[in-house]
Amino acid sequence: MRVIVVGAGEVGSYVADRLSREGIDVYVVETDAKRAAHLAETADLEVVIGSGTHPAVLESVGLGDADLLVAVTKSDEVNLLASMIAKEAGVARTIVRIEAPELRGDDSASVALRSASGADLFIDPDEETAQEVLSLIEMPGASEVVKLANGEVLAIGARVPEDAPIVGKSLIEIGVENEPDWDFIVSTIRRGEETLIPRGDYTIEANDLVRVVCKRSARRKVAKLLGLARDVPREILLLGGGRTSSLVADKLRHTGARVQLIERDADRARKLAETLDGVRILNGDITDSDVLDEADLSRVELVAALTGEDDANVLASVYAKAAGVPETIAVVHRLNFLSLLDQVGVDAALSPRTATANGVLRFVRGDVAQVATFLQGAVEVLEFELHGGSIADGQSICELKLPRDVLITAIVRDGQSEIARGKTTLTKGDHVIVVAEPESVDVVARVLD
Repeated sequence: MRVIVVGAGEVGSYVADRLSREGIDVYVVETDAKRAAHLAETADLEVVIGSGTHPAVLESVGLGDADLLVAVTKSDEVNLLASMIAKEAGVARTIVRIEAPELRGDDSASVALRSASGADLFIDPDEETAQEVLSLIEMPGASEVVKLANGEVLAIGARVPEDAPIVGKSLIEIGVENEPDWDFIVSTIRRGEETLIPRGDYTIEANDLVRVVCKRSARRKVAKLLGLARDVPREILLLGGGRTSSLVADKLRHTGARVQLIERDADRARKLAETLDGVRILNGDITDSDVLDEADLSRVELVAALTGEDDANVLASVYAKAAGVPETIAVVHRLNFLSLLDQVGVDAALSPRTATANGVLRFVRGDVAQVATFLQGAVEVLEFELHGGSIADGQSICELKLPRDVLITAIVRDGQSEIARGKTTLTKGDHVIVVAEPESVDVVARVLD
């Protein structure tokens, strides 16, 4: 498979690197020479300097032989035009990133423009990120939440505190305590810079980043085991009035939560006040302590810093944490901030790169109903639907002899979820939840297809 990625920014470089790790031939087109050189040095793929809107540049990376073009620059216009050129050249599938609300509208002109691009999938970083924020709000204390199989299964990631009931126990002990029918399974553990899919003799330590796959009905039980037992916050402060923040505010105001939002631009703040009925809008800088104090942080239960400025998001989150806010979420674009966030106590970090890349990877893989990647660690969580004719149909999991870096964690059959075990037999129609290293995804797909 040959994939051309237009744009080596935050999203494009991440998608390109993920796909190249799975043995896919990936070619990246990028106008910025410095950015192109950095990607070429850090990933096993070919990078060409040039514009994705120039046919000659695209042809130089084999446009005529490409199976997919992914246009994810920060310019909607570039992305749309790149898709048009690719479709004209006979590329079967294209994915386009669009951020401008004006181009995502339902008016005839916007619809016609999107249609003219020929794109098979439009991705929206703001919408994807907003959904991740809302999932984290529903599970306070977690740093990652992924919903699978129509929400019947959850993948929950959290940094476990010293007093968490799960600390000091081996996975064998945890399994015995929860016999005979498990509600959850520990899928990965990240300790320091290493992420692994653990086996039974592995013991959980304080400060491990633990990812657990569980039934939806067991989410509160899992929260207690991970030391995250908290009520869903009802007093919420959003920092920044961009599209992500406004999408989150619009959803929250219908839940009965008391929502406040701080926006620096006065005109934007006025517009938000007119459209977000029931949300208190404050005009000011999110790094101004006086503005933050005006929001009465003593009452706030969760702060989500959602601007496009990493420095401001981190600084405001640290101030909120120091003021006693129990839960903070920050959007970050530069990954060198991640280690800092752990040190200063920011509870959860999000990046548009993973939110957007997950949508791309779902489309690229075709046979996958859901896929989730994470800021920390290369593992992926995937959801496959088992089709008739699959070699896995009618076999138990232990008979499949999957690689060691693959773990089948749960299945959903006829709307009912169960945690998978070695003796579990797979059947046509099952939705199978798998945790795997990128290098083994293709193997899993062949077995479960």
